[in-house]
Amino acid sequence: MRGDDVQQQTMFSYLSPEDRVPQDHPLRPIRDMVNKALAELSGEFQAMYSREGRPSIPPEKLLRALLLQVLYTIRSARLLMEQLDYNLLFRWFVGLSMDDKVWDHSVFSKNQERFLDSDLAAAFFARILEQAKTARLLSDEHFTVDGTLIEAWASLKSFRPKDAPPSEGGGGRNPEVDFHGEKRLNQTHASTTDPEARLFRKGKGKEAKLCFMGHVLMENRHGLVISPCLTAATGTAEREAAEAMVESVPGRHRITVGGDKAYDTRGFVQSLRALNAVPHVTQNCNGRKSAIDGRTTRHPGYAVSQRLRKRVEEIFGWMKTVGNLRKTRHRGEDRVGWVFTLTAAAYNLVRIRNLTTAISP
Repeated sequence: MRGDDVQQQTMFSYLSPEDRVPQDHPLRPIRDMVNKALAELSGEFQAMYSREGRPSIPPEKLLRALLLQVLYTIRSARLLMEQLDYNLLFRWFVGLSMDDKVWDHSVFSKNQERFLDSDLAAAFFARILEQAKTARLLSDEHFTVDGTLIEAWASLKSFRPKDAPPSEGGGGRNPEVDFHGEKRLNQTHASTTDPEARLFRKGKGKEAKLCFMGHVLMENRHGLVISPCLTAATGTAEREAAEAMVESVPGRHRITVGGDKAYDTRGFVQSLRALNAVPHVTQNCNGRKSAIDGRTTRHPGYAVSQRLRKRVEEIFGWMKTVGNLRKTRHRGEDRVGWVFTLTAAAYNLVRIRNLTTAISP
């Protein structure tokens, strides 16, 4: 019989997905940490179950699926559902048996809307961070702050005057727009696609983009995210978010906070000192006087903070490449912030797994 005439027969298996996943698979320790966190959040999940209509997707399975989307850089719900249909590893992680029907991608997206309007991402992040604390992986003395731009799900062509009449259509989905001679400012213009996105550029000579700004507070011992935060993109957002994150650090003992040149302003340095935090930020002496003087830079700890602060770029690099956050797939500051927080939790999961594996005999 010719090979192309042979058709695959129905497959029967006596092995469950649990039996098929190797015991040393790197996703196993992550699943254990996720299961523990979800068990602690069972009360919040119970309140999210639908009381009427057709049964909804269980919130626990929905969150596991969203974590897989981050961990495996899956760019859409449609592709995620396709993977769940035939990938036994994904079925095992989410909690689906080999015969369970996979949800339609539109149903998945609709159920995801409930998550994006909740504070579940922050609660899940806190549970994962508590596990890192229990494992003695966190420093409570030395930290680093930094921010990065998250490109919004909106094109520059949608950035129009706020008082302009709505477009009359025509020209197709990608109409011609002439920006020459037009001065566009956040005060007078807004995106019709995502009004909360702001036009911002990273520095002189860089192109301006519609974006948000993500911030993290990192502990310096193992490079774990202590606090994620997303704000509108402004010239002062990094320092304002940093002050709020430093203030949220438990206890009032003296700590150190590293940062790049963007944090070298007199107001920010004074604010940190008022919070009993020693500002170990990089001196900015480019045509100006630094707010950091020799009383700070002479200590060996300043040089250590300057060396370790660069590790925060690994967090942003992972979140933008693996976590697929270089350009968000959501609109609005709250929803983009929700995804930013969940992606930070996923990074911590991977980092904790790697650290505990390296420490274990």
